[in-house]
Amino acid sequence: MTDTLAFALARDAGAPLADQIVSAVAARVDERLLRPGARMPSIRRFAASHGVSPFTVVASYDRLVAQGYLESRRGAGFFVRERQAPAHKPASSQPAPVPAELDIAWLVRSMFRQAPLGLAPGSGVLPADWLDGAAVANALRALSRQNCDGLLNYGLPHGFLPLRQQLQRTLAELEIEAAPEQLVTTLGVTQALDLVARAFCQPGDTVLVDDPAWFLMFGSFAAMGLKVVGVPRLADGPDLARLEELAALHRPRLFVINSVLHNPSSTSVSAAKAFQVLRVAEQHDFLVVEDDIYCGLHPGGATRLAALDGLRRVIYLGGFSKSMAANLRVGFVATSRERAALLADRKMLATLSTSDIGERVVYKILAEGHHRKHLDRVRGRLDAARPGALRRLEALGMRVDPAPAAGMFLWVDVGADTNALTARAMRQDLLLAPGSLFSPSQQPSTRMRLNLAALQDPAVWRFLEARAG
Repeated sequence: MTDTLAFALARDAGAPLADQIVSAVAARVDERLLRPGARMPSIRRFAASHGVSPFTVVASYDRLVAQGYLESRRGAGFFVRERQAPAHKPASSQPAPVPAELDIAWLVRSMFRQAPLGLAPGSGVLPADWLDGAAVANALRALSRQNCDGLLNYGLPHGFLPLRQQLQRTLAELEIEAAPEQLVTTLGVTQALDLVARAFCQPGDTVLVDDPAWFLMFGSFAAMGLKVVGVPRLADGPDLARLEELAALHRPRLFVINSVLHNPSSTSVSAAKAFQVLRVAEQHDFLVVEDDIYCGLHPGGATRLAALDGLRRVIYLGGFSKSMAANLRVGFVATSRERAALLADRKMLATLSTSDIGERVVYKILAEGHHRKHLDRVRGRLDAARPGALRRLEALGMRVDPAPAAGMFLWVDVGADTNALTARAMRQDLLLAPGSLFSPSQQPSTRMRLNLAALQDPAVWRFLEARAG
């Protein structure tokens, strides 16, 4: 054992001594130089033989226990642990299996395969190098230097108060007046939609949605026993005639709508249409849920239903997963005080509170003001990429109608069943998002959603050109 653990520590290497000890011992266990069951030197003996403090050895042994290399036996010391063989992970070059029938769950699972985003033009997020990772890292470091007492408890039911105060100022710029008591933080817009639906709907109720629309909520609403009915989406907003017909027929509880940079078409509701949607909602007594998750990607001047309505009948949703970091999972709901109190109670019953740490990070980034410049840069990159992508798609015989002036998505008509196209793409480890998944009816479609930011990889264009050929 003594010879096996005879290694030198580089005291001028810049790496902490504990890190070097952990790496050296772990390597010897992996190489079977230290056999399972072998007893490690005592802390004092190891410290003396390597010229380090006992505290350094304690920290090293504790980390080796946490990583599964050693085990601690009370009164006996530390012993090498039997290592389990790592689970086999398929190489990234192996294509994922394609199911016989594509569905929403399949697309969501595929999006979490951790494939490079350049090979996922059907993804709904920006690539990491388009986001401001430095701002997130700086905010985390600043948070770590603060008094930790506030990080060790549950957050408030409504959410971190300074963040809600910051959101009040941000929403005021959109002409949405909302006091902190009217705001409830959530685990992204996904949880916000779930809370709203559970608070204001009962099994058997109808929820109207854009058609096409964000697919994940279809499965979520159906799991609650709700009936999901699509309202055809036009270039300037919902088809008002169909909205009135469906509202009269189904007496819905909610209408969920992307007013700005609709997913998947990146179009926005006109001011005239926005007034009419509110008129229909008043006439047929349903709430309008305005999902504005892509707010930061719009250059400005868009009409928000919540601004026209004053949060009387509109429940406004926002978040930062698209513009800041998907992994922060920070979203919010803005609504009347009474509904906000109800949603905060529902949130407590579901999760007690949201992560105070994530909300503090978002607050730090927003309060420092750098996020505005970051959004300007992202919009600039999207604007630069959009014309060339539209020309190349048109040259391939693919139609983008309507052609958006902003946003990250293109709603492309390829003139063929995109379910079949998606299955072929997946066999080449390329993730597409077929149009069938964006409709409550799930019918085959010639449309698919493409992420502009993910169209930079030549492999994507080679596949599309081969299909066109």
